[in-house]
Amino acid sequence: MIAVLGVFLVLVALGMPVAFAIGISGFVFFLGQETLTLTIPVQLTLTQTQNFAILAIPLFILAGNLLNETGITRRLMHFASALTGHLPAGLAHVNFVLAFMLGGVTSSAIGDATMLGRVLGPGMIARKYAPGFAAGIIGSASIITTMVPPGTGMILYGTIGEVSIGRLFTAGVVPGVLITIFLMIAVSITARRRGYPPERPHRAPLKEIGRTGITSIWALLFPVILILGLRFGYFTPSEAGAFAVAYAVAVGVLLYRELTWKRFLRGLGDTVTDVGMIMLLIGLSGSWGYGLTWDRVPQRLMSVLIGISENPTVIMFILVGALLVAGMFMDSTVLILLLTTMLVMVAERVGIDAVHFGIVMVLTLTLGLLTPPVGIVMYIVCSIFDASIPAYVRQSFYLFLALLAVIVLTILVPDIALWLPDLIY
Repeated sequence: MIAVLGVFLVLVALGMPVAFAIGISGFVFFLGQETLTLTIPVQLTLTQTQNFAILAIPLFILAGNLLNETGITRRLMHFASALTGHLPAGLAHVNFVLAFMLGGVTSSAIGDATMLGRVLGPGMIARKYAPGFAAGIIGSASIITTMVPPGTGMILYGTIGEVSIGRLFTAGVVPGVLITIFLMIAVSITARRRGYPPERPHRAPLKEIGRTGITSIWALLFPVILILGLRFGYFTPSEAGAFAVAYAVAVGVLLYRELTWKRFLRGLGDTVTDVGMIMLLIGLSGSWGYGLTWDRVPQRLMSVLIGISENPTVIMFILVGALLVAGMFMDSTVLILLLTTMLVMVAERVGIDAVHFGIVMVLTLTLGLLTPPVGIVMYIVCSIFDASIPAYVRQSFYLFLALLAVIVLTILVPDIALWLPDLIY
């Protein structure tokens, strides 16, 4: 597998699309195995996409895109503004709360950063937020989205690692709340020091909060219904995706009445693009997973880690350090596809709960979207605010530290991730 990794890194360095680099490097593994036929990688590519549980991915993506076309984002923004607009740097706090509430709608850090940057970015610029600071606010808030069900990273991890998706959805809620709180505290300190104004002069009256909350209720209920439906067996993860699509259509057509045929087709087109990219990665990653298992890489890694320490917490920190570095150079989706099978096996054998590890793994890898040299979200927000990478790093580094603090806290206190799923399940 060392040669396979080398081929993969060379191809990526040469600028080849990641999906093809994965497929070609995975095929190289079979060229060096006399006992394996070359038909296996072809079969693996096809069988990867025939997993029934994977149906949840395109369905949830379609549901999110349709919900985006129903006017839910605008309603949630008004609700978030009523809740936190009176705080210093009010738009920043609105952004964090909105990102948490939008988690069930966008399911993607990249999509969330792009959308919120376009919606809230002009207001931040008008209020003279430093470009790097504003970019950091939008970028760090997008990480909240990955923790709120139905996050795409959770679905991929649960499907590939054969971990309960319902428990993963539930386990992400408390870390998502903690991230929101930590980021709001960090921004409050900076806002007072730099004199950033609130969005509104006074706290919103309870009547306005109640009114905007009621208009947003269908978006807020979405993740709750998913968790409860999975818990009580009303639907499987794949059926939950089908329910989510039906829910989005019903909300858009019958309740908000903003989902026109044109908007429906636009949401369908966005879904085709998103699903095509993810399914191509899933299909071509099959050879990698097979090669890792064939070469007994998980067992070797476990032996190395146990040789360092037998303490699960220490091993978790070692794995997180490695994932943090890997996430700086490769997309989080790709790393989840390539590493989940191996790391879930290692985690379980050293006594780490697979759900706990999944929350930490997905959150750690997603941080790579914010860091040089290849952080996609970093480049998106810097282009929106015309901020240089050094300015972005300098003016929002403490936001990254707040996110890192949540990861450390979740490792040290597993109940942050496990309390709610243990309570519900």
